[in-house]
Order: sequence, then structure tokens, then C-alpha cells
Amino acid sequence: MFGDGGGAPRTLEMTVHNVGFMVDRIGKDCGPLQFLRELTQNSVQGILRTPEGRGEVIWDVDWEQYDATGVRKLCVIDTGVGMTGPEMARYLNKLSSSVHEQSASGNFGVGAKIAGATRNHAGMVCLSWVGGKGSMVHLWRDPRTGQYGLKQFKRSDGTYAHHVEVEDALKPAQIKDHGTMVVLLGTEPDADTMQAPPGAPSPSRWVARFLNTRYFRFPAGVTVRAREGWDRPRSDQSVNVLRRVTGQAEYLEAHSECSGVVPVSGGSVRWWVLKQGKALTQNTGTLASSGHAAALYQDELYEMVTGVAGIARLQQFGVIVGHQRVVLYAEPHAGTPLDGGRDGGVVPNTARTHLLLGGEPLPWSEWAAEFRARMPEEIGRMMEEIASGSESTDHKRAIKDRLRQIRDLIRLSRYRRRRTGVVTVREVEEEVVEEVEGPGETERAPRPPLPDAAKPEGPRANGGATRTDRFFRSFVADVGVTVEEVLDEMDPDVRWVGAADGTRTPPDMEDRAAKYVPEGNLILINADFRGFTDMIGRWLGRYPDIPGAGPVVEDTVREWFEQALLETVLGVRSLAGSQRWSVEDIGRALSEEALTAAVMQRYHVDAACKRLLPRRLGAPPDVSREGAERVA
Repeated sequence: MFGDGGGAPRTLEMTVHNVGFMVDRIGKDCGPLQFLRELTQNSVQGILRTPEGRGEVIWDVDWEQYDATGVRKLCVIDTGVGMTGPEMARYLNKLSSSVHEQSASGNFGVGAKIAGATRNHAGMVCLSWVGGKGSMVHLWRDPRTGQYGLKQFKRSDGTYAHHVEVEDALKPAQIKDHGTMVVLLGTEPDADTMQAPPGAPSPSRWVARFLNTRYFRFPAGVTVRAREGWDRPRSDQSVNVLRRVTGQAEYLEAHSECSGVVPVSGGSVRWWVLKQGKALTQNTGTLASSGHAAALYQDELYEMVTGVAGIARLQQFGVIVGHQRVVLYAEPHAGTPLDGGRDGGVVPNTARTHLLLGGEPLPWSEWAAEFRARMPEEIGRMMEEIASGSESTDHKRAIKDRLRQIRDLIRLSRYRRRRTGVVTVREVEEEVVEEVEGPGETERAPRPPLPDAAKPEGPRANGGATRTDRFFRSFVADVGVTVEEVLDEMDPDVRWVGAADGTRTPPDMEDRAAKYVPEGNLILINADFRGFTDMIGRWLGRYPDIPGAGPVVEDTVREWFEQALLETVLGVRSLAGSQRWSVEDIGRALSEEALTAAVMQRYHVDAACKRLLPRRLGAPPDVSREGAERVA
């Protein structure tokens, strides 16, 4: 039934019912500026195919059109090999078709057409010269049908075609014998496509900013430039200028004090420690000039995170302070799967926004753990130098002494079997007990059903005086089973950080009380949070003009807020592994917002200050001796 009948099987090839819908749908997966990368990459490849392998890529205003219409249109010009009219009609009007060799890790033949055409419904006009002869095509979205394709031209002889020859008057000065120019018309014929799309960083330099942060470096012999100050007179060449685009590598090499590589599974992590100086903030308009993280593949940067997201990624890799000075690029090794269970190597997704390793997202968490374990000494020294300026907690011992008294209340216990001792569990619920097979080996198993005779009776069945009844009703074992308590003694380290001394990098933790970094078991407390500064200000106002009052008040207020945060983290961590607390639940309970909520109570901290500050500073000037004795 399924044989080929002795002859070669015939296949009805798959087609696309609605190309316009498919193009629009794929275009949504592309970032709003992705077309800059796609058209730049096409130009770079065109240059590398020339005999000399050298040339220019220039992002500029189409000045000919501006002079004729007064409307600025963004264009890209290259001195590559160029294409003939028939070649442009063939390659630009077919998806997954390219003049360059296609491969899973290289050229897909869809990028410029998808990322560019979907954001330029009025069209992309392509003019190209080969052997001094120029041709033109116009790729657009037909407003009548909603379909993408080549616009038809009427020739001077009355015939029609989808590519036509063009006069040398339209040839840019940079192109001599061969090269290509692509003009972006936008969504409407009169659109100013030099204007940055909404949300683009550095609107006056948006093209250079995107390309610099998208590329690590360009091939030798390829020069890339981009126009800035286009809205100023062309005669003002100090502002209206073509600026060189270099990629991140040149900046990192020029402004780092040390660098290196840490091997990780299936790849490596390149790192740089940047010099402290003005360059960290003065180059943000055209580069990612301060700390950030990204993935590096074939000299392109993917998944770059800056700002708050960048700080979080760096902290995941163990860079707890000094984020603005550390850059990390994770580079998966092409053709090397992460482990034996994953097939294939590294490929970009179709939209070229992310990398896939063995068909799965990059293993950032695994790489972060390996990097932390092999933390470069240079980064460690840098962090120690900065951390030495952070606020230490002289009151740490007092907090620990207080918490030790209520340790069993803070940390919910779990139980495991042991050979001696009996804990009788009165509260019976559908839960689990940890079984210990040997030293350090635990396994969770369902609780076997209790016989009716063993079930608790009387008032102690619903509550009683045993320690288990009072505090640990959600952890259930068999009646009479021998168990021992399992406690987590790994107290988090605590540091107060602030923007003034450089230990906090805004916008990290902006208007948030604290952050818990599980990778380092560390609580970072934001000394600038107004909930803390308001309380300090309140009590400083009670002790005006008293020498030495400031540090004492600040230390007292911080001590009690710090204890509240430490209790919160310890308590939430004790819920880990419970049946109804997932990893995601724990993460939310320890988020910056949750920790902020934990310190928004005021009464107990204020009461502690009322009790302690008169002992440490004497009675406030506006409080009588009797009042001071009362609050003490």
C-alpha cells in the first residue's frame, strides 16, 4: 500500500497559502532594530566576496532623495560585489533564498527580507551596480493585497518589468564599479526613516549604538560608519558626521585593566575588568561602556543584558559588587553539545535574537555556577577593594544572639529517620517524611497509611503541648518513628551598599530595600532606601546638635531592619522542599519587592529605637527624665 510501485516516488511539494501572513508573523519575532544587523551583514558578506576582500559599509541619509523631496530616508551603502537586476529579482523575491551559501549556523536567506520589509511597508528600494552598470528593484507590501513582493515598473518603451536599469546620477559617491545601496522608505511614503523607532536607545546615535552592541568586531578590511547629527546643517561637519562603528572588542581592549577566559562546559566565558574612569559613563551613547553580559558567537553578540538585567546576570556569575566594571561574554563552542544527551551544536534562532545549544536555550545557570567556582583572582580582588568600602555590620553578633534564642521559630524543621530517640507526631496530614539510607543520602517517600488504632485521639489530635504539635505540623512522620531534626545552619552574609561609595550601581535596587543573591547566600541591603533613611532622619531629629549621634542612630536603625531581613530570608528558605512551596514560589518570596514589604512595618523598629537610643545617647533633649525612664 505504501510502496513506490517500482518507480521513483513523486512528492507534492509543500507551498505557502498566504505568504503575507507568514512574513508578518515571522517579522514579529524580530527585534525592532534587527534589520540593521541583517542589512549590515549582507553588506559585509558582499565586501568579503570581492577579489580584494576590503570595503566600506555606510549608514547614511539618502541625500539625493532629501534634496529632491525634503524627506530623510535611511539608507545603507556598501562597496561589495553588487547584484544584477535578474539576481536581485531572484534573491529578494523568494524567502529562504540568498546569493550567499545557506547553512544552519550561517545564512538563512530570510533576515533582511523579513526584518526589513515588515517595518517598511512602503518599500525597500535596492540599487546595485556590477561592472559599472546599475539596476533597481522595489520590495514592498502591496496595500491592496497585503502581499509582499517586487513592485512593477513601466519602462520607457512601454513594457513592464520588476527590475530596471538606473542612471549613474543615483550612484552614491562611495560606489565606483560595484556596490549596493538599499533605501528604507518606512511605513508611509513621507516617513522620516532617519528617526529612531520608539524605545531605541540613544535616539541621536541609534544606528551606531545598535551595531556596536550587536557586533564584537567586524572582519579585517571592512570599515563600518554611521551618520549622526543628520538634522544639523551638512556644513557643520563637527556634528553632522559619519562616525566609525567598531563593535565592542576595540573598546574593551582599550579600556580594560585585565582580561581572561574561564572554561565552562561546552564553551568558555571571556571576562574584562574595566578601568575606573570617565569612559564608563561618557561612551554610553554609542557603546555598552560599563558592566554587562552577553553571548558571543561568530563575532556577534546575542542576548546582551545591561542595566538592572545586566547587574542581575553578573551577580548570578558571582560579581556581587563592582558590576559597572565587569563584562562577561559567554561563548559556546560551535559543534560541541553541552553533554551527551543533546544533539547538535550552536545555532542562532531564525530571528537571530537568541542562541540555541543542542536545540535548547543557553545554560546560563550552569555556566554561572562553574564561573563562580573558578572566579578569576583579578575580579575577586576588585570586589574585595570595593566591598571594603561597604558598610560592615558591627551589630551582627547581637543579631545572631537574639536569633539563636528563637532559632526553632525561624526555621521550620524537617525530619529524617535515625536509630535512636522517638518523636511522636500528633498532627497527621497527607505529607512525606525523608528516609535516610546512609550518611548524606536522603530520599523522600510517601507516608504509609496509619492503622486506625494508631491514629491520635482526644484534644491532642488537633493541637497540644508537644514541640512538633506547636511548630512543625506541616511535616508529618509515622507515629513512633525515630527521627532527628534537620536544620540549615548556613546563615546569609549581610552587606549594606549605597550609591555614594560605589558599592551599589544605580538603577540596581532603586527604591527597593534589599536583594537576596542565592548564588552567594548574600543579602545586599540598600542604604539609600527611603524606608531606612526616613527612620534615621526621624531619630536624628530627636537628637539635634549632639556630637556623635549620627553614627549611633544610623547603626541602631540599621540593626533592627537588618534583623528583620535576616529573619525573613532564613524563614523563607526553611520552606524550600515543602510540598506546596515550589522553587518559583521561594524565588517570589525572596524577591526585591517581597523583601521591601518585609521591612515596611515601622512600629517595632521605632519601639526598639525608643528603648535603646536613650541608653546609648541619653534622653532626647525634648524628653523629660521621667519620660526617658518610661521609654527605657
